Amino acid sequence: MTSGGGKSRSVYRCSSCGAEFAKWAGKCEQCEEWNTLVEELVSASTPAKAKARARHTADATLGAKLPVTVLRDVRGTRESRLSTKLDELDFVLGGGIVPGSMVLIGGEPGIGKSTLLLQIAAQLESSGVSALYVSGEESPLQIRLRADRLGDEAQNVSVLAETDLALILAAAAARRPALLIIDSIQTVYTADLEGAPGNVGQVRECAARLMRYAKSSGTAVIVIGHVTKGGGIAGPKTLEHIVDTVLYFEGENGGAGSHLDHRVLRATKNRFGSVDEIGVFNMTEHGLMPVANPSELFVGDRLTRASGSALTVVLEGTRPMLVELQALASKAGFGTPQRVTAGFDQRRLALLLAVLERRAKLQLSNLDVFVNVAGGLRLAEPAGDLALAVALASSVYDRVLPRDVVCFGEIGLGGEVRSVSQTERRLTEAASLGMRTAYVSERSVPRQSPSSLRTIGVRSLADCFQQIFP
Repeated sequence: MTSGGGKSRSVYRCSSCGAEFAKWAGKCEQCEEWNTLVEELVSASTPAKAKARARHTADATLGAKLPVTVLRDVRGTRESRLSTKLDELDFVLGGGIVPGSMVLIGGEPGIGKSTLLLQIAAQLESSGVSALYVSGEESPLQIRLRADRLGDEAQNVSVLAETDLALILAAAAARRPALLIIDSIQTVYTADLEGAPGNVGQVRECAARLMRYAKSSGTAVIVIGHVTKGGGIAGPKTLEHIVDTVLYFEGENGGAGSHLDHRVLRATKNRFGSVDEIGVFNMTEHGLMPVANPSELFVGDRLTRASGSALTVVLEGTRPMLVELQALASKAGFGTPQRVTAGFDQRRLALLLAVLERRAKLQLSNLDVFVNVAGGLRLAEPAGDLALAVALASSVYDRVLPRDVVCFGEIGLGGEVRSVSQTERRLTEAASLGMRTAYVSERSVPRQSPSSLRTIGVRSLADCFQQIFP
């Protein structure tokens, strides 16, 4: 097989670290990941190209002509960010889209990625900022049907149905939009490389060229990335290293947030803002609508008084949110008790159950335990340990907690309640939503807390249970 005057050869490249190997193996020798080697066809270098590269490498005069700049000599003005008019998205991005940046958005099929990007393009067009929406998966007619649902603002979006990267960049160079949207990176290809669109080499090369275009032109680029069965973005891991910002859209298909009306947009990488920020949206017939107060969304349905429910305050990035933890402990119907969680780490639950049984004398070894984070949120930080322990005790004792009580703190193996970060911000959020009593670590009781909130410091689980369940 020939390509571009040279013979092609097969190499195997690791989709995780990008290492290249002459033959396939089950394990990458560089990053030690399994089943990540993917075959690629590459064109062998012609003798003329090899000689040219060698000549350029040895040419010192060519290196002297390259523009090397001292940072103190760099002059320029900071360009203002592009506001999407979607407050939750601007919050996650750190204040809006940075001109010349590249953003990668991943998520399950059908979760609303294309809808969100079409809304962004529509909002920018309505503000007089040009945007170009490039789709490799849908025809203009299909996009028009979605635009009809979003309203009149989406009718003015410029759409290009193309997958050839050279033609896409040519159209962008001619129109010079402020924002270029690629839906999706797995459908785009370059004729300079062999292989089908979506393979490791095509995705890596197309992403690199789009990044170079963004930096040289000042056009912001947003690309959609498909996800694998494991939840990661398909393609080489270098894709996430290339881009400036990585956002994950969660909530519809699969995971704890399955079949819910709200979506969670989470930043896992952001060169222009803080990471681990989240934005919450509601999916409506008119598109995705930002949720101004996520705490009310996650605790707004606590109408019935039942045991096994406790409130906590978690931090998602810099945002405090009130979340309900639900626990149910019932007599095991089989020989081995079940441990089922939704939105909470199962290994963390096993640790807490052992501590509760040993340090707080709460008999759970013969009970089925079910834990749920209400609203489909995934709880990652340990601040929810105390609330989950209280919810489990509430279920075992069948004692209902007052509605205006909130608990947060990390639980150690000795049964002690440890302090967590930013206690004041958590207490302020709890007070703003009508909470009257807060149980926290004894060491983290602030000198000044909201006047409407009584803050009680507890030293251990036994101390906490004695005060809540006298």
